[in-house]
Amino acid sequence: MPVLSVIIPAYNEATRVGRTIEQVLTYLHAQPFSSELIVVSDGSTDNTGQVVEGYFAAHPDTIATRLISYPANRGKGYAVRQGLLAATGTVALFSDADLSTPIEELHKVVDPILAGQYDVVFGSRALDRSLIGVHQPWVREYSGRVFNQIMQWATGLPYADTQCGFKAFRMAACRPIVEGAVLDRFGFDVELLYLAHRAGLRLLEQPVRWNDAAGSKVGFFSGLDGFRELRQLRRRARRGHYDAALNRTRLAQARPVDLPGNSSTAP
Repeated sequence: MPVLSVIIPAYNEATRVGRTIEQVLTYLHAQPFSSELIVVSDGSTDNTGQVVEGYFAAHPDTIATRLISYPANRGKGYAVRQGLLAATGTVALFSDADLSTPIEELHKVVDPILAGQYDVVFGSRALDRSLIGVHQPWVREYSGRVFNQIMQWATGLPYADTQCGFKAFRMAACRPIVEGAVLDRFGFDVELLYLAHRAGLRLLEQPVRWNDAAGSKVGFFSGLDGFRELRQLRRRARRGHYDAALNRTRLAQARPVDLPGNSSTAP
């Protein structure tokens, strides 16, 4: 069983997914632990899947690689959950296909979990904005801050940035919340963090380097999806739809923690 699973959700990323895979595998080879790479093609209408399969076939690797694909676009949240549920690593990380958070930041979110200190560690652009190299257009950056303020009011979560696409999970504790989550689009990050927080897991928001990348799939309608899904999250929580997943997570958290003996992932 690998120590780390890296998941890359991809929707119409044929022009850059090969370069992303190369960078991720190069970084993983330099680490002192075993790993696997899972790419999830979320109903791509271009040749993302073929590019991924072609790269894997042309570059056989000691690191296990897999492609998960399905015909209809379901949303980034659905893709991330498929990758997390397929992961066999002790820790699973998902990263945006554009590597807006450089893969070299991986140790910031994986090390605290391997050290036994946290169950979920997620990258943040808001805690140290000096780490942002290329900013988003001001409209997107401002709307993101508004969304986060409304998110805090709606959920009670204290975090400054829930939407950065760079999150790591100790899967022994987090698998039940992944199984119980249902939001498929912009609100999926909030749902996962909300469930982890409600279940009493140990969460850490960690500042990471970040650069806006051209070709972002986040737009006006994504924001509307986010507000709609916040309402759905509140409604599901009030009606007890998450209770079974929360109880399973609490039971998993109570079991002895089984982590690899070598917790150093620094490059």
